[in-house]
Amino acid sequence: MAVLHDIVEDRNVRKLRPRFKLWLSSEDVEGVFGDGKWRLLEAIGTERSLKAASESLNISYRKAWGDLKKAQDTLNVALVEKQRGGNVGGRTVLSEKGRQWVEAYMKFRSDVEEAAEKGYEKHIKGLLE
Repeated sequence: MAVLHDIVEDRNVRKLRPRFKLWLSSEDVEGVFGDGKWRLLEAIGTERSLKAASESLNISYRKAWGDLKKAQDTLNVALVEKQRGGNVGGRTVLSEKGRQWVEAYMKFRSDVEEAAEKGYEKHIKGLLE
């Protein structure tokens, strides 16, 4: 007779799915672009403000600015266009290249997820049956 612990453990094993963190690095710079910077750019696209984007992601403005600067400097591309404050306030929006990076990374990540799922099905899933 199976005990409750064994039943719960068996259910948890059957729910396993591959998960991973993904980022791009160069020989000189680690973490040039990845999930965090992708989410930051998506939030900037939605919020039209680096401050609002950082708040929506629960990260400090300083971290958001540092991550954005690191990506832009290493990729040598302007990912955002900034307009300083004034009577109507400032704004930060995605540049055309920024939109392209968001779209390309989303597709790249989807391809990697699909490959991870296929690898899981091929090599791991059978061990759980």
